[in-house]
Amino acid sequence: MRRRFAVLASVLTVVVAVAVPGAASAAPRHNHGLTINATPNPIITGDAVLIYGQLNGADSAGRTIVLYHRINPRPYFTVVGVTKTNSFGFYEFTRAEDVVLTNRSWFVRAPGLPGNVHSRTVHERVAAALSLTASSTTGDTGHPVVFSGHVDPVGFHVGEPVYLQEQDSSGDWHTLKVGLIGGGSNYSISYRFRAPDTYTLRVLFRGDDRNIAAASDSVSVDIDQTQNPTFTINTSDPIISAGQSATISGVLYYPQASATSPLLPEPNIDVTLFGRVLGQSRAVALGTTATGTNGGYSFTVSPQNNTEYFVRTTFAPVRRTASLFEGVQDVVTLTPSSSSSVVGQKVTFTGTVAPDKAGHLIELQRLGKDGDFHTVAIGVINFASAYRFGWRFGNSGSFTFRTRVPSDRQNVSGVSSPVTITVALPPVASLPTTS
Repeated sequence: MRRRFAVLASVLTVVVAVAVPGAASAAPRHNHGLTINATPNPIITGDAVLIYGQLNGADSAGRTIVLYHRINPRPYFTVVGVTKTNSFGFYEFTRAEDVVLTNRSWFVRAPGLPGNVHSRTVHERVAAALSLTASSTTGDTGHPVVFSGHVDPVGFHVGEPVYLQEQDSSGDWHTLKVGLIGGGSNYSISYRFRAPDTYTLRVLFRGDDRNIAAASDSVSVDIDQTQNPTFTINTSDPIISAGQSATISGVLYYPQASATSPLLPEPNIDVTLFGRVLGQSRAVALGTTATGTNGGYSFTVSPQNNTEYFVRTTFAPVRRTASLFEGVQDVVTLTPSSSSSVVGQKVTFTGTVAPDKAGHLIELQRLGKDGDFHTVAIGVINFASAYRFGWRFGNSGSFTFRTRVPSDRQNVSGVSSPVTITVALPPVASLPTTS
């Protein structure tokens, strides 16, 4: 064992001494007798990467291959691995999870051969990973909601900005407020909403030399008008899935003589529920009931789209509640073509969306090492409100996916149940062609 280590160390010493000076000056742009590929690319910080290729020529078996990398923003390359080609001239390097955290470049050399045999340079793009949590998923206008989270990799982006953004009805994102990444790579942004609505929000990191741009998964926040203390309105669930029902309820009190007067329930008063969805110019009466002995009332609703509700006394004198927004979430299904695969093989994800979302965007998301889902592909829902994604795996392991429909003014963003795919590593010769 000691002799083998000594031999390997001596090989490394020779390679470093001879090859590094040339590598530091410029990265090769073209292959010269040696190919290279890196998969997957781009990745999310911390993902494993497989680097592989083939040595050309008749005498390609058992040859030493040296892997170099340059990590942004460093100006030079260093040796990070040594291996041997197999009987067909193929080689591979596996960069394990939690190793590749930032943008970097790779190339390989075959130092034991004449003619300066080397590959082109591959640039590995590495996205940051952001988490996002809202202090509350419900709130009132004028009251702060705090959005906080974490940015990986830790320590690389302290002092850089992150952007709290709202998604509009066309699917575009608009910045509401800017925060800074602080100690521990954490951030916190407080925001007060001026108008009642159901909001879909994310936090964006725009990228730098070390990591490419990335966004957090979105969160939905239901903002209502500040309550009328003498005529309240609440919902059993501020965000429901399409096809589910919710209970709208509240209490009607006698008008107060002064701000300090006690609140007394007002029974046997007819009250009417009104609702309005996007596109309606006026609210529509949906039902009438009478308040009970405790002044309470309730209505059961089953909207298919986001709906603004309020309750009003049916007869004069007219009194009404604040507006309440009931968010309705898209229902998304997801089925993989197989629960197992191998590196380089394609798995197909299919599913449906309800209510009808033909022509809308849909995102394929993968669970990151940070415990959050991150978007890895974007598609379009077809005329049958169905979708399809193809995904080719670049490394082995277990991977969890889901699909997400971004919110619009009609519905709150919906996600599918997650599915897990187990991926094995095949012989390197069967991997996609290198270049």
